[in-house]
Amino acid sequence: MMTDLKYPLKSNTVPIWAVPIYAILLPIAIFLFVYYRRRDVYDLHHAILGLFFSVLVTGVLTDSIKNAVGRPRPDFFWRCFPDGKDFYDKWGDVVCHGDINVIKEGHKSFPRSFAGLGFLSLYLSGKVKVFDRKGHIAKLCIVFLPLLVASLVGISRVDDYWHHWQDVFAGGLLGLTVATFCYLQFFPPPYHEEGWGPYAYFRVLEESRPSAQAANMVDMRNGRAAQADVGNQEEEGSSHGFMGLHLADDQSALTLEELETGRR
Repeated sequence: MMTDLKYPLKSNTVPIWAVPIYAILLPIAIFLFVYYRRRDVYDLHHAILGLFFSVLVTGVLTDSIKNAVGRPRPDFFWRCFPDGKDFYDKWGDVVCHGDINVIKEGHKSFPRSFAGLGFLSLYLSGKVKVFDRKGHIAKLCIVFLPLLVASLVGISRVDDYWHHWQDVFAGGLLGLTVATFCYLQFFPPPYHEEGWGPYAYFRVLEESRPSAQAANMVDMRNGRAAQADVGNQEEEGSSHGFMGLHLADDQSALTLEELETGRR
């Protein structure tokens, strides 16, 4: 096995400090751009929350599997034997004499995941409506761009002899699976007709409809009541004469009849 672990010890082409930039800060920058265009605070909140969930869950799973499996990196030989002189005990086990931290890091090859960029790809697929059945290839290019970046970073890990290709492949599947589950917790599937917005937005929209309908009903009832009052006033005006003069004539007629009766 040590024969396959004698690749040279190299530094990373993509440094470790760049991982939070392309996995977290880049998606958040795109979320803020979408928020600037749409002004939907529910979309911004749930996008950032889903991104953090996917990154944290994937990180816990990845570190747990790495510590449990302990697969050596391709450059483990030079981590274990910096001087190039290998040494084994009588049972054939490796006896390392290198730096303990470097050796410990050399047992964390499997797996390597990219959940942040996977979540960003799902987010973009919903925002540009890639599954609207109109056949826009440009939308697919936008969706595949984060996955291309993740693939190039994974290839650089293999070229730098920090991971085996199986580590990157399995980690990619793990990251996409976790990102999909976390995305579907807050957003409809990208192929859904409402896949462009979060569940919370449509929930608030549905809750606001009954109140709006009730307000419209109240306005309609008030309008009908006002019309009925106007109609009643017109009817009263027509039955009692113009400006109440007819009513005054009735009273005067009644007074004359009473006078005549009294005279009789």
